[in-house]
Amino acid sequence: MNRLTVENLSVSFRIPGAVVRAVSEASFTVRPGRCLALVGESGCGKSVLAHALLGLLPGNAEASGSAVLSQSGGGGDVELIGASERTLAGRVRGRAIGLIPQSPATHLTPVRTARAQMQEAVREMGRPPGTADELAEKFGLSPADLDKYPHELSGGMAQRVANAMALAGDPWLLLADEPTTGLDRDLVDRAMGALRALCDEGRAVLLITHDLRAAERVADDLAVMYASRIVELGPVREVLDRPRHPYSAGLVDAQPDRAFVPVPGMPPELTALPDGCAFAPRCGHRTDACDVRPARGGGDGRVACHHPLAVQDGVQEDAKEDSRA
Repeated sequence: MNRLTVENLSVSFRIPGAVVRAVSEASFTVRPGRCLALVGESGCGKSVLAHALLGLLPGNAEASGSAVLSQSGGGGDVELIGASERTLAGRVRGRAIGLIPQSPATHLTPVRTARAQMQEAVREMGRPPGTADELAEKFGLSPADLDKYPHELSGGMAQRVANAMALAGDPWLLLADEPTTGLDRDLVDRAMGALRALCDEGRAVLLITHDLRAAERVADDLAVMYASRIVELGPVREVLDRPRHPYSAGLVDAQPDRAFVPVPGMPPELTALPDGCAFAPRCGHRTDACDVRPARGGGDGRVACHHPLAVQDGVQEDAKEDSRA
């Protein structure tokens, strides 16, 4: 069965005089028919994690851990971390994992029409020439739309071209890296509807976003990332309605349709992460226990917190049995 299993994935960058710890011990699974949304503030490491899965990290990056791409139909397993460029280019990028990039209009080559770029993508993936038109039609693009240059495309049309190109190699997994950047709310909702439709037809989606409303629109599961680390992971409705990590609760409360109150303070620099809980300086539940880095646990492996929030009568409370330990 197709599946992406990520275990203890860490990524760091060596720069003069410092080490940037961009991703720390990330673990999750993505399966066909489901969307996992990875959310968090800008700079927390979401896009770096995505690039690590595709082997698109710069030369000063160091990655450890495991990301196993399992494929049915005789495709076999591929360990993505440390895989050769030949393996990634020949078996993974575009074929098993399709990329929907951030800011699609700027991702397209400006001096070639959308049709020319789609046809090239289809040809490189070894699929019949007519596939380009079929994919375009699937996402509501007309032949006239394909004959336009990127600067002639609206934000919504550019997004649909990017979605179509990501399917050029018929991948089972789509990696969407902040695909709604620069789009108004109506176009965001349409883009999320298109991703949900891909899941419903049996593909998988890993959505990288800072937009909780967009994640709620499309995701089955939600992973909350803070300062390089996934601090909470669970079904989207449970995480949004009953967050257990104080940071997750803060993100939810910051939404316009909730309390509309920002999370106080600022996240730490990824070059100076503390040994303990990175969220502790911003957290109202901090105790001395937070000087030790918490493992993701809470009985179900959902939350990395010494004092996870509990739900009692619909009200979030400190889990007293944990906070007094």
